[in-house]
Amino acid sequence: MKPSRSWLVLCAVHGVASMLLWWARPGAVDSLTWHAHDWLQQPWTLWTSAWVHMNTPHLIGNQLALGALAAFAWVIRPSLACTWAWLLAWPLMQGSLLLWPQIGYAVGLSGLLHAGAMVLAMQLIQKRIPVPKARRWGGLLALGLLVKLTLEQGWSNPVVWDPGNEMSVVQAAHLAGTLWGLVLGLMLGWLPRGTASAPAPSLPAH
Repeated sequence: MKPSRSWLVLCAVHGVASMLLWWARPGAVDSLTWHAHDWLQQPWTLWTSAWVHMNTPHLIGNQLALGALAAFAWVIRPSLACTWAWLLAWPLMQGSLLLWPQIGYAVGLSGLLHAGAMVLAMQLIQKRIPVPKARRWGGLLALGLLVKLTLEQGWSNPVVWDPGNEMSVVQAAHLAGTLWGLVLGLMLGWLPRGTASAPAPSLPAH
């Protein structure tokens, strides 16, 4: 598939929107936060809640992870279809949290970042992104995500308290994001490959 800058644009949107909401008034932030009990009255929160962060460490951690994902995308240059898959995973991940009654609300980019990373991993494994040793890079990325999910066990521990950052961590969002990234990343493999080819970017050799 033809490389696109759309993934980097979406990363920039996430980064800028998260910073802007950090400085917004509490009332405005609350209206953009996804709550399990009333999200049907505020459906836009399926998207906007990802930009809300609880405290400074939460914001900085997600911004650093977002920067890492953007840097990786800068190297491998994913297609526009990858970006569409990531966009679709956005509300699906947030809505999937209804499966856990323990979750009253959820904010932050982490679940969405897990989804994006898995979309890229699946596309690399399927060699839909033309980079050297694509399957190796995709396999390593997918393995890292699966190991993290196994350690967290978000299916049975959907919400845990992080004493270091003094906030609850919705581990179920990491699980849901990864699963939707897996499904949508694999579904992209059904699309016909583009006829236009682009030179493959180089990756560090190992």
